Amino acid sequence: MKIDNGFLRLASVAAFCLLTMMSAGAAAQDKPWTEGTVWSVSMIRVKAGMFDVYMREVLPLRKKINEEAKKQGLLLSSRILSGNANGRDDWDVMFLDEYKNWAAFDGITAKYDAIAKNVIGTEEKQVQLMTKRTEVREIMGDKLMQEIVPK
Repeated sequence: MKIDNGFLRLASVAAFCLLTMMSAGAAAQDKPWTEGTVWSVSMIRVKAGMFDVYMREVLPLRKKINEEAKKQGLLLSSRILSGNANGRDDWDVMFLDEYKNWAAFDGITAKYDAIAKNVIGTEEKQVQLMTKRTEVREIMGDKLMQEIVPK
């Protein structure tokens, strides 16, 4: 019985594709972690001597906004870290907001705009508030990062 070269070629390609798919699946399973929640991280430098002034102004509003965002299922949790800056170009306050996954960011701007309007007021009032904050703090950076959970 003679086997056709075309058949052998097709069988070889099929076997290669099957082995490639199996090894890709195995490689994906071999990762020693799973993808966790997504965190919005803001690093802030508060001007010298203005920490209490800044916190008295920012914390009550953040608390109200975050509580409403949690009620609406937008936000999972929120943390604030404070520590010494390691020089003029370093931050001393970090705001961390936890979201379920990357999909949680779909349409989030409009939802947070509505919350801010309800908590703070008109866009003009929000701009005045943000302008006032620039007198006591500087945003050093913002990042979105996904938590990696070891298996």
